[in-house]
Amino acid sequence: MKLTTAQALVRFLANQWTERDGQTHRLIPAIMGVFGHGNVAGIGQALTEQGAGTAAALPYYPARNEQAMVHTAVGYARTRHRLATLACTTSIGPGATNLVTGAALATINRLPVLLLPGDTFATRAATPVLQELEDPRTYDISVNDTLRPVSRYFDRIHRPEQLPAALLAAMRVLTDPAETGAVTLALPQDVQAEAHHWPADLFARRIWHVARPVPEPAALSRAHRLLLTSRRPLIIAGGGVLHSQAGAALAAFAARHHIPVAETQAGKGALPHRHPCAVGGIGHTGSAAANALARQADLVIGIGTRYSDFTTASRTLFPGARFLNINITAFDAAKHAGQMLIADARQALDALSGAELDGWRAEADWSATATRLRADWNQHIDQVTGGDALTQPVLLGIVDQMSRSGDVVVNAAGSMPGDLHKLWRAREAGSYHVEYGYSCMGYEIAGGLGVKLAAPDREVFVLVGDGSYLMMAGEIVTAVQEGVKLIVIVVDNHGYASIGALSEAVGARRLGTAHRARDASGGLDGPLLPVDLAANAASLGADVLRAHDRSSLQAALTRARAAARTTVVHVETVPGPAPDTTAWWDVPIAETSNLAEVQAARRHYEDRKRDQRPYL
Repeated sequence: MKLTTAQALVRFLANQWTERDGQTHRLIPAIMGVFGHGNVAGIGQALTEQGAGTAAALPYYPARNEQAMVHTAVGYARTRHRLATLACTTSIGPGATNLVTGAALATINRLPVLLLPGDTFATRAATPVLQELEDPRTYDISVNDTLRPVSRYFDRIHRPEQLPAALLAAMRVLTDPAETGAVTLALPQDVQAEAHHWPADLFARRIWHVARPVPEPAALSRAHRLLLTSRRPLIIAGGGVLHSQAGAALAAFAARHHIPVAETQAGKGALPHRHPCAVGGIGHTGSAAANALARQADLVIGIGTRYSDFTTASRTLFPGARFLNINITAFDAAKHAGQMLIADARQALDALSGAELDGWRAEADWSATATRLRADWNQHIDQVTGGDALTQPVLLGIVDQMSRSGDVVVNAAGSMPGDLHKLWRAREAGSYHVEYGYSCMGYEIAGGLGVKLAAPDREVFVLVGDGSYLMMAGEIVTAVQEGVKLIVIVVDNHGYASIGALSEAVGARRLGTAHRARDASGGLDGPLLPVDLAANAASLGADVLRAHDRSSLQAALTRARAAARTTVVHVETVPGPAPDTTAWWDVPIAETSNLAEVQAARRHYEDRKRDQRPYL
């Protein structure tokens, strides 16, 4: 069969499927892109030839920013439990390098995305071409090489004959839950347009079976022995629980053995907040209940977590605990010198629930303490979110109260992830979608678009701060164009509230963290900038509502839910306190300074550093 390389690529991708638990899913159900000279005559032409509509074998969705479309693919992949993702194509040059941030986010979060950037001429016939990076050491480097360190698999297709092997390798990584992340196939623009005779088998329907590895019997026996010696165990549920769809197994295991369950940002919603074992978020952005238990636990059972510094409070939590690490990836299972149980989360929990643990449960005092702390924390949440002033915690409480089963909240950066982790009461798995592995400003709207494309029947609430909105709002246009409805809540506090508070804490006096003009002395303390984000959202095609207090916000959310189109609710918040989780985060303080507040902050920093332990 004679096709161009790009035509063969498109035909191949349309026939790739995943299978897990007897259910099949299209691996690449659509492709997003921005066209330029590096891909328009190749992938652009191939997509046009196979049909440009959404009913085509590989539907095409136009993006407004290359980084944003990777975020959309990530939101899609996470919602689909890593069983499906989107492909993203760009031209060579700035379009390709714009992918780097999104690729890093995907790989850090262990989520599959397929990147198809154009590249410079393989023949080098017209070197240097437009946007080519000339390296005097070699002609074998292009700007796409910036994607190597943030990709789990990277290949450059110099000849059409190389495409089949590269495609199979790419699909293998995308569908391997232990290895997945960003996958990049760099495609020289002349090779994309070059014709070749392809074997028909390349385009046959291919099913990639997504494994559920079971625990090694000897490792399972060691895990049982470790559990049986524990009196005060604490489970930390990470994103792997949700990827594995292991929520029911976790709920049953925790209830059977009376083990409190804390959740990371990626794992929030693994247990419904009403489950009697659920004690809230863990770590620097977690609940005071979970963190108090962490300091007393004798065993931490980490399930599908990579133990970020926020989760461990920069290694100051768990002073007397051993670790049992259940993870599909050996790299994460080996952390903190823990007992490794390398397996799919659901398979591991099912295997642990055998007769070996009959009669074993956490001590009664431990269960009672967890119940009391949980009740105290929930009462505190009610107090913080129940005020009249429209602070950010009050706003989040209103949105939470007005959301329903099946709704999804999306967020990524600023102070909101911390407040959400503490305050949001997740009703079910998949209802909480906060990207906090990379905490990338600008993820929110693009990621929300991916969530909605993956779950069109769910209402998606995108919470985005004014700083993040200004960085990447363009995918509102894509949502409007495709008739994809989002509810976007723009929280406007005229600056970077999160980093402003951190700046003040480290002695940088909130430098550059407010949207203000320069004052007469040249500083950045002048009047607020006349920025109207609501008007901007309207100019992008969204319906816009403004809210200024509790009742108007409730009314706006009711109207937004009833709307058929993407609706932006603009809210100006006032400063207000959020709950203190009592957990630390290691941000170095200047060791020498003439400022008294820096000197005081440094003394406090040195005191907290003494609590860090190597977990050996």
